[in-house]
Amino acid sequence: MPTKVLLIEDEKSLADMIAFFLKEEGYDTKLIHDAVEALALLDEYNPDIIVTDLMLPDLSGSELVQEIRKQSTVPVLMISANTMLTERLKALDNGADDFLCKPFSLKELDARIKALLRRSELHRMNGYSLSASNTQNRISVNDYRHSLFVDDQEVEVTQIEFAIMKELHNAPGKVFTRNELMDRIKGGDRAYLDRTIDVHISNLRKKIERDPKNPEHILTVWGTGYKYVQVAE
Repeated sequence: MPTKVLLIEDEKSLADMIAFFLKEEGYDTKLIHDAVEALALLDEYNPDIIVTDLMLPDLSGSELVQEIRKQSTVPVLMISANTMLTERLKALDNGADDFLCKPFSLKELDARIKALLRRSELHRMNGYSLSASNTQNRISVNDYRHSLFVDDQEVEVTQIEFAIMKELHNAPGKVFTRNELMDRIKGGDRAYLDRTIDVHISNLRKKIERDPKNPEHILTVWGTGYKYVQVAE
């Protein structure tokens, strides 16, 4: 089945161009010009991904994504001519998964869509449903803000702790060896001792786990390394 894209864009010429391109690339594309109609269509169309403008005639994109998140965790890619960092962060904080500034290459749009779909598929493969019935996950990583949130509260972490958490969080269920984690955060600098990873993991557990001595999220795989498990609130 072709990937279903719900495109929400009120600028007709741009909307038609994007819709034509996506259809040519093989996407099942539904074009809507306002937020209210898009919300009404959400359950019926059941898109695999939503691409929406930040500024719509009836709701802002940020307000729209908040309403979407009440129903679904479908990936949302926000597009806008507004390049202000504060607006991008607001959209991401409200539930958008990525932000693309106008003008943009249609090929880049396609690449961003594919990247978000791969991430969604990774979550599904590791047993995390993207349906609206899911409760909210305790932990989130905001790459744009370089921030870690636990139970909706920002947690102060070091750069290395954030780098480790990002790697683990982005691949739930995957077992990382200590060497793999070192390569990811230090670019293969093996002067960085194996057991240093253990110290950072221990510090992270103190910051994110309900009971650091009996962790739920960062689990030790004896003889190998560590893996991350997402736990709902």
